[in-house]
Amino acid sequence: MNAISRIRLRHLEVLVEVARHRSVSRAAEALNLSQPAVTRTMRELEAICGTSLVERDGRGIRLTASGEIFLRHGGASLAALRGGLSALADIGTGDGPPVRIGALPTVATTLVPDAVALFLRLGPANRLRIASGDQDLLLDRLRRGGLDLVVGRLPAPEDMDGLAFEPLTRDRVEFVVHHAHPLAAQGASLSQGLADYVVLIPPKNSIIRPMVDRLFVEHGLSEPPRRVETVSDSFGRAFVRRYMAIWIISRGVVLPEIESGEFRTLAIDTRNTSGAVGLTTRAGVERTPAAELFIESLRKVVGG
Repeated sequence: MNAISRIRLRHLEVLVEVARHRSVSRAAEALNLSQPAVTRTMRELEAICGTSLVERDGRGIRLTASGEIFLRHGGASLAALRGGLSALADIGTGDGPPVRIGALPTVATTLVPDAVALFLRLGPANRLRIASGDQDLLLDRLRRGGLDLVVGRLPAPEDMDGLAFEPLTRDRVEFVVHHAHPLAAQGASLSQGLADYVVLIPPKNSIIRPMVDRLFVEHGLSEPPRRVETVSDSFGRAFVRRYMAIWIISRGVVLPEIESGEFRTLAIDTRNTSGAVGLTTRAGVERTPAAELFIESLRKVVGG
């Protein structure tokens, strides 16, 4: 049996109190134990560590150099355990602050609903607040402390000041149409279609617009003459359903419609537009236990 498996919580509690009070009797009183019990526990811990942890100091005791080293690590472990139990208690009571989540359209209909459902099944009483909008707006709210995290595509490098990103999955751009659109037929020519139909395209300042521009160059496509620049997923869905339009958008935004067969993807290779999707948080800022639980829910949803 190795040393770590032999150490118990009572060993750490006794060491911390002995170091704090510099006295076995006062440590025993603080722990509501007898002095022999405290002495016996210290001897057990020293035997496990293979070295003396305390020594006499006049009428009291003090930690040895080895004891000081062990206390730094053992005390931190004890504090972490207590913090973990406190965090679980906070989640269960529902007295903590709500978890404030920014969801970009890329994940608002896929990852986030599944993560919310899992979070609720885990039983925390904390409320969830889901905000949507474009990336610049959500990242600004995140920086100012109005959101705990943002789920979506990896922001541009110049937008990452003070933020941290954790990749969870990947997404790519697709050209989609309604299933009744003439171009939905297999083998239809896309190059002609861009000139004949209205094309919904991401605006210049959007994270995926550079990828779309590269696609045009790679495939020898001219910029569509009749285009509407938008990142509104609700407008995009409505317009594609009502009119014979082509929508250039992240696959995750329209994945439910693609899987149901309502929307069809056009035959154009967009693999080079694949990019990281994950969660963005404020760097160096401690998150609430409930926010950590939601992040774990996201990871589990992605990991299956």
